[in-house]
Amino acid sequence: MRWARVLKAAAEVEAGAGALALGALADGIAAGRSRATLLTLRSASAYTEAAALVLDAMDADGLSPEEAAACLHGLAAGYTQRDQEQDISLVWSGPSSHRVPVRSTARALLGLIAEARTELTLMTYSARRYPPLTQALKDAAARGVGLDIVVETLQGAGSALSGDEPASAFTDVDGARLWHWPQDKRAEPGAKTHAKLAVADRQTLLTTSANFTQSGVDRNIEAGILIRGGSAPARAAEHVTELQRTGVLQRFW
Repeated sequence: MRWARVLKAAAEVEAGAGALALGALADGIAAGRSRATLLTLRSASAYTEAAALVLDAMDADGLSPEEAAACLHGLAAGYTQRDQEQDISLVWSGPSSHRVPVRSTARALLGLIAEARTELTLMTYSARRYPPLTQALKDAAARGVGLDIVVETLQGAGSALSGDEPASAFTDVDGARLWHWPQDKRAEPGAKTHAKLAVADRQTLLTTSANFTQSGVDRNIEAGILIRGGSAPARAAEHVTELQRTGVLQRFW
């Protein structure tokens, strides 16, 4: 089929960088932008690699820029419509309520990681080794999922955290990229990396009060929401990516 290669490559752009990135690529192709420009519309390596496949597929399928742009615009619109079909559920850590069934934080977090196929972003304030989480991340890495984990540092937390660096909870996960917010990038004294979230494939977002420790996801009373679909998961991942690109977040080691 003439369009087969482009359709397959476009699906990889959407999976790796989202429908907005696919639409931006379509806009760039329609405007006659250079290949180098098209490959740098988004900073994520997953986007660059997939966009290159799209451009190569255009040539292989014999498509004009106008044809390819129209195809990609249609696909981006379809993906956007799909993403607007959003499901939101509450998640809780701690004691359960028999009258009000709720999803546990531990189950929601581990399930989100198990579903990831292309990329996974985690951010947490405190972290301690939690074997089920470590194993889930190792399994994701083995599937080829790109892992970015943002953690607070002992220096950044001041006296609020002690013991091992929170990042040490993830050093057993081969391929995980660990990030932190350096002190010299914090405009206000005492500012903390206090967000706790996980994003899978820019399609599912868990945001919670729970740190990624056994106490946080299982024992304490903590609350959060799990969002499937809509723009929130992609926007959360894109915000973290932009903080990385601009150097606000930097590699830990």
